Amino acid sequence: MSAAREIRARRSCHAVPGSNPRFLEKAQGLESDQVFLDLEDSVAPIAKPAARANIVEVLNTGEWGTRVKTVRVNDWTTQWTYKDVIEVVEGAGANLDCLMLPKVQTADQVKALDVLLTQIETAMGYEVGKIGIEAQIENALGLINVDDIATASPRIETIIFGPADFMASINMKSLVVGEQPPGYDVGDAYHYILMRLLMAARAHDLQVIDGPYLQIKDLDGYRRVAGRSAALGFDGKWTLHPSQIEVANDVYSPDQGDYDHAENILDAYEYYTSEKGGAKGAVMLGDEMIDEASRKMALVISGKGRAAGMSRGEKWTPEG
Repeated sequence: MSAAREIRARRSCHAVPGSNPRFLEKAQGLESDQVFLDLEDSVAPIAKPAARANIVEVLNTGEWGTRVKTVRVNDWTTQWTYKDVIEVVEGAGANLDCLMLPKVQTADQVKALDVLLTQIETAMGYEVGKIGIEAQIENALGLINVDDIATASPRIETIIFGPADFMASINMKSLVVGEQPPGYDVGDAYHYILMRLLMAARAHDLQVIDGPYLQIKDLDGYRRVAGRSAALGFDGKWTLHPSQIEVANDVYSPDQGDYDHAENILDAYEYYTSEKGGAKGAVMLGDEMIDEASRKMALVISGKGRAAGMSRGEKWTPEG
């Protein structure tokens, strides 16, 4: 089993129904960090077998570049899950990065997927542990068990918020996914959920992803809702329409000025803590005092910027 998993950029996680060949073809030309090919909610029950075949073909023949390639299978309470996993992984496991498991409620559900994946990888001669797992939390029980879920398998890469099913599971008084329910006029009705997922992810070095915004023509609304989770520290958000991708990539990337400043903090701290720089633990960078805590905060912004492919502006030097 892989000892450590690669951290991959997931600012925009684009959903594509596996039953729609035209959308599968179009998705290859989009600028999303991740694409997930869906076998669950966006695919009708009678269309699921054909959707599996579509996904296997497009994973093996498509041009996906450096994007994270994920397939969302059906959840374990259905009759489709085992065939989803077996047919997709046996058919295209060499070209697959992750499986997304929806409606995760317990750690055992993740462990079951891990066991099945290991058997398939072993039988097919794939590297055991290469295929990651993304766990989607969509109800109250899943949220209560999220810490156990986050540590259920070394394959886990992300924790994902599934807002629509979650809203239904707690009887939230709203039909608009991601928006505040009528009557909730102070604060954010989703704040506890988002923070709980964020804490579980960060405690175990995982990424955490916000779910979809269904009003696909309302880009201002998408930006506003995405801004909430981005401000907390989420790594990205689902996109359901190509027009949402650019917004997600922007919202979950650092501001250029913040990115430049973070890189300068890292350079300055490295210099001043060295023997050449005086082996100092706390120094002034312009009008700002920086220390080890500053370095840790800068690493977060720097990491997000580098993952987004950003280029820094003016570089700090000891003389300037």
